[in-house]
Amino acid sequence: MKKLLLVLLVIAMASFLLVGCIPVTPGEGEGEGEGEVEICPTLTVSGEVTIAGAKYIKKGSQTITVTFAEATEPVSVYVGSAITSIKGNPVGVPDDAVEVIVSADATKKVYTGKFSFVGDLDCDTAYIYVVTCATCAPCKYAYTVDNLGPCSEIQIYEYPTTGCPCGGVNIRFRTPVAATTCDLYGCCGDYCSGLDTYSFDLYKADPFGLCCDIPCLSPVATCSGTGCDIDCTLSCFDISAYTTGNNKDFYLVATLVDKVGNKTYYYAKLNIDTDDVVSVTEYVDDVAAGNCTTWTDGAVRADGIIGACANGSTGVCGTVE
Repeated sequence: MKKLLLVLLVIAMASFLLVGCIPVTPGEGEGEGEGEVEICPTLTVSGEVTIAGAKYIKKGSQTITVTFAEATEPVSVYVGSAITSIKGNPVGVPDDAVEVIVSADATKKVYTGKFSFVGDLDCDTAYIYVVTCATCAPCKYAYTVDNLGPCSEIQIYEYPTTGCPCGGVNIRFRTPVAATTCDLYGCCGDYCSGLDTYSFDLYKADPFGLCCDIPCLSPVATCSGTGCDIDCTLSCFDISAYTTGNNKDFYLVATLVDKVGNKTYYYAKLNIDTDDVVSVTEYVDDVAAGNCTTWTDGAVRADGIIGACANGSTGVCGTVE
């Protein structure tokens, strides 16, 4: 009889241990107002954007904030690589994950730390892991790093040639209707978070000083829009107020921004007559080096097209080979 009681006691203790290690979700109507504490905390990353339920993060240094419902310590935070398969323990942290140094506030409820996120060309999803003594397995949070700017070829032409009774010219900027170098993703786009906004700013002189993001001059004309395909028009632009003699060149800065804030710049000079875009000269963009274009070594585009097609299969801009 004593042996039987001992066996029953061991089974009962084991069942309590197992129950204590499995997070329990209360049924509908249970626990409301009873002060239950969620085991897994909330986690946010600075600059994150949620699109169709998925979280996207801009490449670079970001702040991770972990918030618990009650005081919790110790707490460890890890960032996994873009490879989602877990090596070793299937309920643990990946072997190649990197630990983030986090600090707690006075309440021990909020932990923050900085991490430099790096994406890949395939826009893969990875995880951020939070480990505490209260969890049997790490709490994990999916994220995707967007490290590349959007792109599109942009056709520039006068459209229509009439329709401005007070003079001027309509200058249209759009994604070409038929782009033979584009794959199934289309010519306009962003492989990861997606194109958010675009703008075309026309200047009478070189607008840049030391910073590409903050022009030193105000544009003489501008148009903008959202999403793909790109299509906007400078309506009835009158050059007479900005030209003297034969100097009819204008500096164009095209800015494409994706949904996490990555920017792509295209540069060109437009020679504009009273009712015609005479020529389009494209210039190299030096954004990767952190510099603006130098407006040298430009190439005249007889087709009026600048920029590059989006290659959705690799997440980069350029022609599909």
